[in-house]
Parts: sequence; structure tokens; C-alpha cells
Amino acid sequence: MRSKTFLFCLFCLSLIVLLNNSCKKASQDYVSTFFTGGQWQLVSVVRQHFVSNANFLNDTLNVNCDQKQLFTFSSNSTCTYTNFDCLAQPTANGHWSLSPDHLVLVADMTCRDTTAAGSSKPFINARIRNVGQYSLVLRTGMYNSYYPPGDTVVYTDYSFVRVKSQ
Repeated sequence: MRSKTFLFCLFCLSLIVLLNNSCKKASQDYVSTFFTGGQWQLVSVVRQHFVSNANFLNDTLNVNCDQKQLFTFSSNSTCTYTNFDCLAQPTANGHWSLSPDHLVLVADMTCRDTTAAGSSKPFINARIRNVGQYSLVLRTGMYNSYYPPGDTVVYTDYSFVRVKSQ
């Protein structure tokens, strides 16, 4: 009798452990945590030109910029960018989100820039090349799955570092 009681208790305990471990856990979104952990300061902008998948020109932009450019993400899905394109300007405000696979940043803020139009939404579909506790690299540009031979493709990589909290 004692053996049956012991086996029954062991079976019940095993069943409880199995059910507890099989419950779906709420997924934690570490990428969003990295984004919202503080301000990001722009350290470099590199534009890459490709023809037929061969890199033929790299331009480093904003090399003589004395404006501090800060990208800030809030946990309420709003974001700000100060002094975009090295232009002293009011802070650009917008909303941000991540694609379901966490590979694309969608930030809808409109920033003044040096293009012919005078403004743009530079991070409306920015691919996340790198994100971590201290660094963030976003790639913007033309994204297609196929480029005909001879087409020129241009990407711009924005590299940021985390600004230490004061």
C-alpha cells in the first residue's frame, strides 16, 4: 500500500511539473529594451554605393559636424531626433515600432534635411544591422530582393552609441 501511495504521489508531482513547464511563457522583448534604455548619439554616417552587387564607393558623411545628434526611444512608442543631418533644428518627434521579426525599425518622424525636398522620414523602414547595450547601427536605403544588372543601389548606415545617463 505504501508503495502505491508513493508511486501515486510521484506521478502527481511529475504531472504538475510537466504542466507547469509546458505552459506558454510571455515572450520578453529584449530588442525594445535595448532601444528604450537611454539616448543614442550618432557617431558616423556612411553611404555605400553598389553596382551589380560590387561596392564601388563609400562616403562618410557628417565628418565636420559639431551638432550633437541624439535619437531617443520611449517605452510608450514615441521617439525624438535632435539636429538630424547636422542641421540645428527643432527636435523631430514621431512614433516607433519594430517589425514582428525585430529586424526593421519603423520610425515615422519627419526631419529637416539637405535634400531637394527639404525634409524626409529617414528611419521609416530602417534595417537593424546591430543593436546591443552600447551600440546601434541602422541601415536605410533601397531594399529589393532583385536588382537588374547595372542598377546602382545606395545604402546609408547610421551608427549610434549609448549616451551615458547623467
